[in-house]
Amino acid sequence: MYRQAKTGKLMIEILPDKCDFCGCCVGICPEDAIELKEAEIFIIDPRCTNCSKCVWSCPIEVIKFNKEGVLLKSV
Repeated sequence: MYRQAKTGKLMIEILPDKCDFCGCCVGICPEDAIELKEAEIFIIDPRCTNCSKCVWSCPIEVIKFNKEGVLLKSV
């Protein structure tokens, strides 16, 4: 099962354990689909259009474009 985005499958994946929380991706996202709270960053699935602007804006390359879609993680 995939997380859904506006355009279908969510293709953007953030590696939160590697993120330094600089906020570059938050400022570049045209849909305000990335949220940064304290030491936590995540994509708001219904807003994401998979435009990948966040991928190109990340200076340490912790945001990836996953062609297969982002799998739901079981908790």
